[in-house]
Amino acid sequence: MGSSPPRLIVSDRSLATSPASVDVHAKQSLCANGATNVAGNHHLRSATCTLPEQRALTEKPATVDVLSREVRAEDYWTQGYANRIRLRVFHPEFHPDEAAPLRQPAVLYLHGGGFVNGSIDDADAPARHLATTLPAVVVTVGYSLAPAAPFPAAPEDVYAALCCMAEHAAAWGIDRRRMAVAGHDAGGNLSAALTMIARDRGGPNLRAQVLIAPMLDPTMARVRPDHLANADANGKNAAEVCADCYRQYLPRPTERVHPYAAPVESRRLQGLPPALLLTAPQDLLRTEAERYAGALIEAGVVTQVVRVNEACHDSIAMSAVAQDEMTCFLRWHLGMTRQAAVRAKRRVRADGKNSTDRTPPDPTGPTSNRPG
Repeated sequence: MGSSPPRLIVSDRSLATSPASVDVHAKQSLCANGATNVAGNHHLRSATCTLPEQRALTEKPATVDVLSREVRAEDYWTQGYANRIRLRVFHPEFHPDEAAPLRQPAVLYLHGGGFVNGSIDDADAPARHLATTLPAVVVTVGYSLAPAAPFPAAPEDVYAALCCMAEHAAAWGIDRRRMAVAGHDAGGNLSAALTMIARDRGGPNLRAQVLIAPMLDPTMARVRPDHLANADANGKNAAEVCADCYRQYLPRPTERVHPYAAPVESRRLQGLPPALLLTAPQDLLRTEAERYAGALIEAGVVTQVVRVNEACHDSIAMSAVAQDEMTCFLRWHLGMTRQAAVRAKRRVRADGKNSTDRTPPDPTGPTSNRPG
């Protein structure tokens, strides 16, 4: 008898048992107009900028814990698929009493917006959180948007950004053996596509992927019927809005089953990095995300699914539960947890060795072996 197929187990996490999540955004843009740090062919020049303050978007003033370390941000430009694209690199600052590593893990974080909206500024808050809590170098990308630049511009731009990370790993303090990708909404689609592109083209290697409420099925055949009529807070039908985004991103119908545009349609998922999928219970895209997770499991990919209760599609990326799950997942698969354990064991051994009493025995003591 053959072994039973792997099962998809969805973990449920509630915001009620976690610190209140806070939606934050930049008060002002990080980048100045008319930046001149432009170069092609991955030859970059930097323009250092200061990360702006963040504020909570709540009706009542919320107490936000001060993050444990500062974050320094630098903007770069490089050549994408059709146009120049902006990269923003977030470096965590270490305290004087910390031993700053020469090379750190890195995460490529991709903003959402349905392929037609959004900007690199939208990723500032989650990127800053990852940079300071992991800690790791985090890179965000201003990839091309439809309809001006339809598929395959966005996934090719993202792959160009990954190649830049690998090529400039030494300058950015990145350990190119420990890189991961994460993305929300359309960024989740591009994250999944990037893992396939990197596998098919022989690198750069990715150690993990995090898909946050991802858009994975342009055909929308897997949407639950009871979700088709749902409307958002502005009275817009979510399914119609999603379908319109796909029409602009994939103007040719044949592209809607291409694995780099529709990861859920891929029949070759072997060899992809471990995956974490974060979904919201009432999200229009939840069913397709969880079915994709099941397909990854059947292909032998280490996969974890967490359904974040009380979160919606737009807010899930900044929910406390999602951030906690993402941080733990990335720390494990980027080897940060194991490294911390090894350092702790070394300290214990060193302390034990240093505390050993090496005082020679007293020759006049009762245990002396002096000849009689």
